Amino acid sequence: MRRLVVFVDRDGVINRNSPDYIKRPEEFEFLPGSREALCRLSGRGFDVIVVTNQSALGRGLVTREILDGIHRRMVGAVAAGGGQIRDVFICPHRPEDGCSCRKPAPGLLLEAQRRHRIDLSAAVMIGDSAAAVECARAAGVPTSVLVRTGNGEEAGRELTSRGVFPSVIADDLSQAVDWIIASSEMRR
Repeated sequence: MRRLVVFVDRDGVINRNSPDYIKRPEEFEFLPGSREALCRLSGRGFDVIVVTNQSALGRGLVTREILDGIHRRMVGAVAAGGGQIRDVFICPHRPEDGCSCRKPAPGLLLEAQRRHRIDLSAAVMIGDSAAAVECARAAGVPTSVLVRTGNGEEAGRELTSRGVFPSVIADDLSQAVDWIIASSEMRR
């Protein structure tokens, strides 16, 4: 049986967002219930892949070594809770760089697809931004979950004004994971 993939945005979904960026491992703080939600998701047979815009790297506010340390800490904490994050994909570019990997562009999801042979038509994207929902659409990921944590409230209004709607809106990552698990069980 093929494993289903859930792409998860980082800042505002897994950890507290900061207008000053997360620049050191000790600044990374899981949102309440998010670590446990990731563990529950991977424990139910889903591959969890984090996809995150990290312009702090392109702005010179953090080094690649430090950013990798932040991600090792995140992955390690999830592993210590019995879960697994299969991979982490980052876009290091600033918004004005016009790259193909910064969400809403689909580059991170397409790279994950190539590296891990993912069926994007069966994947799910969880994010707190309009960019995450639009990224899912651009990559052919049919299911997107907008969480209200982070920038989710503003993103919901922005998407509605443009006539773009996520598959579901959840209060937080834990509620999103509950919905994904319940939906997958109904399809079996």
